[in-house]
Amino acid sequence: MEVLVAPEFWRGRRVFLTGHTGFKGSWLALWLNELGAHVTGFALPPERPSLFEQARVGEVVKHREGDIRDPAAVEAAMRSCDPQVVFHLAAQPLVRRSYAEPRETFATNVQGTVNVLDACRRMPSLKAIVAVTSDKCYENREWAWPYRECDPMGGHDPYSASKGAAELVIASYRQSFFQGDGPLLASVRAGNVIGGGDWAQDRLIPDIVRAMIAGERVRIRSPHAVRPWQHVLEALGGYLLIAQHLARGERWAASAWNFGAAENDTRPVSWIVEQIVGLWGDGGFELDEGAHLPEANLLKLDCSKARSQLGWRPALNLSGALQRIVDWHRSVAGGADPRAVTCEQLNEYRALMDLAPGGETLQ
Repeated sequence: MEVLVAPEFWRGRRVFLTGHTGFKGSWLALWLNELGAHVTGFALPPERPSLFEQARVGEVVKHREGDIRDPAAVEAAMRSCDPQVVFHLAAQPLVRRSYAEPRETFATNVQGTVNVLDACRRMPSLKAIVAVTSDKCYENREWAWPYRECDPMGGHDPYSASKGAAELVIASYRQSFFQGDGPLLASVRAGNVIGGGDWAQDRLIPDIVRAMIAGERVRIRSPHAVRPWQHVLEALGGYLLIAQHLARGERWAASAWNFGAAENDTRPVSWIVEQIVGLWGDGGFELDEGAHLPEANLLKLDCSKARSQLGWRPALNLSGALQRIVDWHRSVAGGADPRAVTCEQLNEYRALMDLAPGGETLQ
C-alpha cells in the first residue's frame, strides 16, 4: 500500500502553522518536524499546563507569538516564512467558553479566519491552505444520521455558529480568490479529538485525567451525549493528506472534508468515563447536578468521502486511543520525557496508518 503521509513530500517544505501552542497544533508541529518540514508557528502564548511547554515544541519550530485578530501581525509572520503550505488551526475551541465570551469567539474564529486567508492571497510560494473548523459547524438536528460535507452549516451556541460562519468564509475565499493558478484551499472538519497532553478546561478527557491524577471522583455533565471521539493523530493525518494533494495542484481536493471516528466508536460520555476509569484502575464518577449551558446531545460524521477519495480511515479503535491517553499521562506523571512519549506514540501511529489495509481499523 502506498505510504499515505509521505516524508519525501514534507522534507524541507516551508509550513506556516497557526495555533501551534494549542493541543492539536503541538501534535501537528511535532509530526511535521518528524517529517523534516521547516515550521513557523503563529499563536497566542500557551495556556498552562500545555503540551507545547511539556514537549518543548518551541525548540523544533520558529515560534512567533501573536493574535490572529491582528491582520498586520498575521501577514508579517506569514511573510517571514514564505510558506508553501499553511495550516490554520488557531481558534477559540471551547463551547462553554463561547457562552462567556461570545464576541471574542466570533472575532477569533470568523474574523481571524478572514485575516489568515487574506494574508494567504499575497504569499508568492504558497501552494496549499488547510483551514480547520469543527464537526460542530453543521446545523445540528439531533438526528441519528451522520452529517455529510454537503449538509447545511449552522450552530445554536456561539462556538458552533462561529465555526459554521468560518466555513462560509472559507467557501467564499475559495470561490473568489483561489480558483486560478495560485494556492488551493480546503476546509477540514474533525470530531472530538482526544490524546495525551490535552489540558483544556471544560473538556471531558482532560477533566477525567485531572481527577484521576488528583485521586478524585470525576464529575460529568451530560452522560448520554454522543460524540465522534477520535485520537488527535487520526484527524491530523487527514489534514496532512489533504495538504499533499492540494500542493500537487489536484483541484478535486479543494473542498470540505470530514475526518471522524469509525461508526462503532461514536460513544456516549458515560462509556468514555467508564473506560478511562477502568484503564486507570482507580476512581469513579458522579453526575454533576448543577445547572448547565445547552450543548448538542447527538453528533456523528459521515467520512465516506475521505475513505473513498483519499484512502484515509481510522487506524485506531476507540479503546486503543483511550489506552494511549492513559499510557501517555501515566508515563509523564512517572517522570518520562513528554516529548519522547509523544514522538513514540506518533511514530507508532504512523506505522499503523500506512500498514493497515484499506478500511480496516487495527487497534
